[in-house]
Amino acid sequence: MKAIQLFAKNELKLVELPKPEIQPDEILLACKAGAICGTDLRMFANGHRNSPHALTLGHELSGVIEEIGSEVTGAYFKGMRVAVAPNYGCGVCDSCISGNTQSCKDFQALGIQKNGAFAEYVVIPARAVRQGNIVELPDHVSFEEGAMIEPFSCVYNAFERCHTQVGDTVLVIGAGPIGLMHALLHKAAGAGKVLISDINPERLALACEFDPDFIPVSGTDTKAEVMRITQERGCDVVITAASTPEIQTLSFELAALNGRVLFFGGLPAGKEMVSLNTNIIHYRQISVTGMSGQNLRQYRASLKMVANGQINLKKILTHTFSLEQYQQAFTCAKSGNALKAGFVL
Repeated sequence: MKAIQLFAKNELKLVELPKPEIQPDEILLACKAGAICGTDLRMFANGHRNSPHALTLGHELSGVIEEIGSEVTGAYFKGMRVAVAPNYGCGVCDSCISGNTQSCKDFQALGIQKNGAFAEYVVIPARAVRQGNIVELPDHVSFEEGAMIEPFSCVYNAFERCHTQVGDTVLVIGAGPIGLMHALLHKAAGAGKVLISDINPERLALACEFDPDFIPVSGTDTKAEVMRITQERGCDVVITAASTPEIQTLSFELAALNGRVLFFGGLPAGKEMVSLNTNIIHYRQISVTGMSGQNLRQYRASLKMVANGQINLKKILTHTFSLEQYQQAFTCAKSGNALKAGFVL
């Protein structure tokens, strides 16, 4: 089979590998769609720290069940259209028992520690099968949408931590695919106003095409524009979907009294220390939270929202490529010209 593997820093190759053989408690998936994530780009730029061997990337995926191990139980069948949550835990620690397998100390993920979906086939490990990571994809949901469930479920996790109320004013800083998903979800949840800010005018305009009610905020003087739009009140929810120290610092100045600030995404090593005016947090009673990954409940809830037509992810994967076009695909993803790039098999 063909697979895109990371060998070292800035060293991706399309390789020919044997078709994987599964263990009795595993499932083999024929990959149909896989999207390139910022994590993939960082791993490409910085090298891979989690495995001494070449690694097949890709953790945003969908496909068709090709083979089922003889010891696998559950309502799986060959030819079943599925999306797969890539993260799985040990299954017995406190985090796993509470349903938060993504927080397990022995956390593993397809495309991060284990071979992922930028290939013709991917093995779904036994622990992921047992924990319910494979979810049936309804016929009316495309494979491309199925691959978008993973990033959208991370956004769903963040949404739950924002405690957005009907009528709230929400600001999303960053008009990339993640920022757009935040905006779409908060609008669907009843936010009164959804503002989107970005320094890239083309990307900002593209994001606002998804909903005519989105309010664009240019990145030239974000604070002045936000205060003008909100009549100096600020925003009930501020989400940093573009992680820089400057944006994280600014986010507190944009929050309203009793506002909520959510950091989506971390900062690069060496830049993680941020200077904050803590008096703003204190006197405005601002709540600050972060998020990481998603649990299986959130993944399944995200798929249900897409399947029910509550969220439309169809146009987010704007550029698709074959595996043979991997160099063009990663160049496209890095350029920022695509909202989202990925592979369709």
